[in-house]
Amino acid sequence: MDMKKIYLLFLPFLAASCGQGNQQAAQKADEPVNVMTFNVRYDNPGDSLDNWAYRKDRAAKAVRFYEADIVGTQEVLHNQLEDLKQRLSGYEVVGVGREDGKEKGEYSALWYRAERFAAKESGWFWLSETPEVAGSKGWDGACERIATWAKLQDKQTGKEYFVLNTHLDHVGVAARREGVKLVLDKVQELGGGLPVIVTGDFNAEPESDVIRQVTDASDPEHLTDARAVAALVYGPDWTFHDFGRIPYEERTRIDYVFVKNGLEVLRYGILAETEGDAYLSDHAPVLVSVQ
Repeated sequence: MDMKKIYLLFLPFLAASCGQGNQQAAQKADEPVNVMTFNVRYDNPGDSLDNWAYRKDRAAKAVRFYEADIVGTQEVLHNQLEDLKQRLSGYEVVGVGREDGKEKGEYSALWYRAERFAAKESGWFWLSETPEVAGSKGWDGACERIATWAKLQDKQTGKEYFVLNTHLDHVGVAARREGVKLVLDKVQELGGGLPVIVTGDFNAEPESDVIRQVTDASDPEHLTDARAVAALVYGPDWTFHDFGRIPYEERTRIDYVFVKNGLEVLRYGILAETEGDAYLSDHAPVLVSVQ
C-alpha cells in the first residue's frame, strides 16, 4: 500500500480524534463553578467531642468530596488554617487574622482550587469606619470583622470572577447594617463589573432587614440570594443548628451565597449530613454551582 493510501485511511481517525478533543475542551470550558460557604466553628476547647480536633478531617474531606472550586470559610483560627492547608492540597488560600491583620484572631479565609484558578488580585478590609486599619472594630460590633476578596481567573476559559467572603457581627445591629453597606460598596468599587460571588455568615435570617438590604432590587448595588434563583434546591432551609442542640423547627438560615452580574445558579444545597452524632460544624455548609 502506497503512502497516499495510508494517509487517506488514517485521516478519518485524525479528524475524529481532533473533533473529540475539541468537544472535550468545550465541555471543560463550560464546567460550572462549585462554590461553598462554610463556617467551620472556631477551635473551642469547651466543645468537647465536637471540638475541631475531632472534626478537622471530616471538614476537609467534605470540601474535597463536593469538589468545591471556591470556598469561603469563617471562624478559622490560625491553627485551623494550618490544619486545612495540610488537608486541602491543591488549594490556595487568601486571608489574615482579623485581630491584627496577620495571624491573630479568626480568619474569613477564601480558598480556591489552584488547578483551575489563578488569583489576579486579592486583599481584605475590616468592616468598620476605617476599613484599612488592621484590627479596627466597627460601630456597635462585639468583635472585629473582616472581609476577604479575590479576582479569580479561570485558567481554562480566561473568565474572571470577583469573589468576597465575610462574617457579619452577631450582636451589633448597626454593625450588620453598616457592614452590609460597606460590602456592597466594595463589591462595586473592586469588582469592575465582573461576575460576583459573595459568601459568608451574615448572622441574619432571610426575612431580616439585613438580608433585605443585601437583596433590595431598588439598590443598583444589590446582590441576589443564590437559593432564590437556583434551578435545583436540595436540603433543609436552615444552616445553624449548634451541633444539633437547636430543635429542628427553630433552626435558621444565616449562611449565604449571593451572586451578581449574569451568573446562572444551577444547583443550591445545604449539606446537613452527619456521621452518627458527629457534625461537620455547628453550621451546615452551603454548596452552590454557578455558570
